[in-house]
Amino acid sequence: MIEDRTLTITALLTTFLRPILVTWLLTLCETALTALIPLFIGFAIDGLLDNNTEALQQLALVLAALMGVAVARRVYDTRVYGTIRVEVGKVQVARARKVPVSTLNARLGMARELVDFLELEIPGIMNSGVQIVVSLIILYIFHPALSCAALVATALAILFYGLCHHRFYRLNADHNQQVEQQVKILEEKSDQAVLSHFTRLRKIEIKLSDTEAWVYGAIFTVFLGFIVFNLWFAATNIETTAGTIFSIINYSWEFVESALVLPMALQSWSRLSEITQRINNAD
Repeated sequence: MIEDRTLTITALLTTFLRPILVTWLLTLCETALTALIPLFIGFAIDGLLDNNTEALQQLALVLAALMGVAVARRVYDTRVYGTIRVEVGKVQVARARKVPVSTLNARLGMARELVDFLELEIPGIMNSGVQIVVSLIILYIFHPALSCAALVATALAILFYGLCHHRFYRLNADHNQQVEQQVKILEEKSDQAVLSHFTRLRKIEIKLSDTEAWVYGAIFTVFLGFIVFNLWFAATNIETTAGTIFSIINYSWEFVESALVLPMALQSWSRLSEITQRINNAD
């Protein structure tokens, strides 16, 4: 059980593996059904133009299945991850008998972020992963250079984030350290101490925001360059129609939207790495 283990993402996964796998399976089913909808819409349009409603009925079945899976996943997720939050909270309180209430209160909130990552971030990463694979395959079918450009852009985006990883980690550590002192500072009932506390939080949050702005600005510039390259390459190096060029740009943009989730996930992982170390500290 989780009581005997260090509180990490891996520990939560292995301890609650079966229910989490069910949530992930439902997520993949929802993603797959969502990806099929444009295809079935096309079939339905072609069928209706031929006075055939069979494809329309198939589209309706896919939409109904999507609705059913989406509702079931959300209902099940709430119960599974709610249970995990309860267990994590119990373990923290049991282990923190000597930790000040201010620190424990802050760490209870931080630990919930581990569960939030499993509940909210992982499904988004799964969805993006499916979209990235589909986009890469279709772009490769149009021309291998288009797919290679997508991979190069992604590598550059990860590189830009990697250069700022330690800064994100340090700023998150400073922020969490300050939050741990909040209850203690409020108990002092000193206006000056409270003002100093919130000012310190503001300065750290500004530094985090500025770092995010520069990193994501650089990453987005890379992906815009990727879009421009694919548009130029498709128009000048491939025998295409206007519809094909539209499809290439559409899938290129879908790839960008999905790939942007990667640096966001890495940033979340940086924050969780610092939180994991902090909440498992007995002091």
